Amino acid sequence: MNGTKLPDGGVLYDETEEDDDDAPVSEPVEGIVASVDWNEALKNESGLKGAELIAEFVKHLPNAPGVYRMFNEAADVLYVGKARSLKKRVGNYAQGRVHSNRIARMVRETTHMEFVTTRTETEALLLEANLIKRLRPRFNVLLRDDKSFPYIMITGDHRAPAIFKHRGARARKGDYFGPFASAAAVGRTINSLQRAFLLRTCTDSVFETRTRPCLLYQIKRCSGPCTHEISDEGYAALVSEAKDFLSGRSQNVKAAIARQMAEASEDLDFERAAVYRDRLAALSHVQSHQGINPAGVEEADIFAIHHEGGLSCIQVFFFRTGQNWGNRAYFPKADPQLSPAEVLNAFLAQFYDDKPVPRQILLSETVEEQELLAMAFCEKAGHKVAISVPQRGEKRDLVDHVLANAREAHGRKLAETASQGRLLAGFAETFALPYVPRRVEIYDNSHIMGTNAVGGMVVAGPEGFVKNQYRKFNIKSTDITPGDDFGMMREVMTRRFSRLIKEEGLPDRSGPAATAEDAADAAFPAWPDVILIDGGQGQMTAVRAILDELGIRDVVTAIGVAKGVDREAGRERFFADGKSDFSLPPRDPVLYFIQRMRDEAHRFAIGSHRARRKKEMVRNPLDEISGIGPGRKRKLLQHFGTAKAVSRAGLTDLMAVEGISEAVAKQIYNHFHENRAG
Repeated sequence: MNGTKLPDGGVLYDETEEDDDDAPVSEPVEGIVASVDWNEALKNESGLKGAELIAEFVKHLPNAPGVYRMFNEAADVLYVGKARSLKKRVGNYAQGRVHSNRIARMVRETTHMEFVTTRTETEALLLEANLIKRLRPRFNVLLRDDKSFPYIMITGDHRAPAIFKHRGARARKGDYFGPFASAAAVGRTINSLQRAFLLRTCTDSVFETRTRPCLLYQIKRCSGPCTHEISDEGYAALVSEAKDFLSGRSQNVKAAIARQMAEASEDLDFERAAVYRDRLAALSHVQSHQGINPAGVEEADIFAIHHEGGLSCIQVFFFRTGQNWGNRAYFPKADPQLSPAEVLNAFLAQFYDDKPVPRQILLSETVEEQELLAMAFCEKAGHKVAISVPQRGEKRDLVDHVLANAREAHGRKLAETASQGRLLAGFAETFALPYVPRRVEIYDNSHIMGTNAVGGMVVAGPEGFVKNQYRKFNIKSTDITPGDDFGMMREVMTRRFSRLIKEEGLPDRSGPAATAEDAADAAFPAWPDVILIDGGQGQMTAVRAILDELGIRDVVTAIGVAKGVDREAGRERFFADGKSDFSLPPRDPVLYFIQRMRDEAHRFAIGSHRARRKKEMVRNPLDEISGIGPGRKRKLLQHFGTAKAVSRAGLTDLMAVEGISEAVAKQIYNHFHENRAG
């Protein structure tokens, strides 16, 4: 198991295991601010806990900025906090200065603490945000949906730059424009920019092999630089115009194109004028889909929070180069007793932990650490960052608009959550469960005549589908007869629950959470309350045998969902322990709920199967030869043309390839000629 060392001497481990395709993937921990280690001197050897333990730690803490972590008996991180003075801040917990029952419970559960001192309070703020995002402590405000944002990239390492959608590290040389709120927004913008600037979207390998223009050139979506339908200078001018447009100089670009259209009309070259007309229309289409485009906001992120009914919604709008590049709603996990300003304050530091910071941030609420956040963001970004709460004018109107969107998203989320809660309650009543399930797992298999078999698991909870919990299982057993669905399900169940027992142990089924507040605090459970199997009595017999073998039949409720007569939706049969199989009325909301979960499992399993089949189809036989890396493979294919030609080549022919020694040539030859080695 691999780990990354933290500055306090601890290690964060990557939970993945080698060659385990059904394991969740953990993000690696990036570099964190260096600091002094106080933990060797502050080991808890007294057996104390709670406020008494914290009081002992306080005696040895410095009046210096830093970050502290609180742990429970199971060594789970309960809370990560930062302080201008560790001694004063942590001392508040020892003196009983708590603001809610929730914090009081946190103090009572604390059995150990660890501390990291930093040079400044801004470093403490950045370190705190980094640790919260990676450790996800139970009592912190947590940014739950933290997907990376898409960008538009115009490459800079080719004679004919291409325009692509980009996520992740900026490893390739080029210009990046963003962030955009969604992949759909990027896709729409790129489609319009293709019509406006005729930039290529093909890969470099496709570009190099073209001998005549592709269809995109024919439909006026590309200028054809691959076959020199346009000169390199002319294409460079189009690239420059596209960069100017994305950099905020859109009016200059439109004015220049309008002049060119007028000149073409005066020269009676109406065909060329029509091209410029279409380009102008495409640019107008881009801007019309961006909604409001304020004149006084060049580069800013706008945050507004609406808090009601124990749920917080933070709406974020992105403005770059004077254009609106979309918005996204977040629903952070936070104590309902925290004020909107406190939630927003905690959210901001986590939000920018791995994202570029704009020059201006506008807020709907004044946050306590506004100046500290600005200093930390300036230090991180390398340029001035202004954080403000506008009171009047265009900026205030923008914030009000974002706040209205936050209210609407909040209302939709509450309605969805309430609906999901009612459906889960109805599900529990239908199948006579002892309590409303918090985690439901749905399983399905997908294959074609037994090939590229994949098992899929999707997860549903009180807030709908939990996609970061989905898992796929590539069927590995060689003892399973191709097409044996029962055998596949046995393998999936065995691997899933054997691993779960090993990592989590058996769950405590003594009863549900004591209070609603405790249930809200608790992390999403690792163990399912119910598993739904897409299959009838035969599948359920196989599943129950595995559950019996693992000793968990009384821990997990297994339910089979068989397709109805003629595989007609609405006539499904259900199989559960201790009950005769039965059907539900066609208009029953619980039936619709189960169908939706089963269809999602089916979609996920088929998608995983198709991805595996596609990978299998493009696999190169040369990949199976030890010692043949990308460089040698490229040389072989350039020399022989195809992998099939390589397999037929003799030793002398193989040795004629640059970089292929006699030993390597023999290895390649022997791989394809097992019965004639030598």
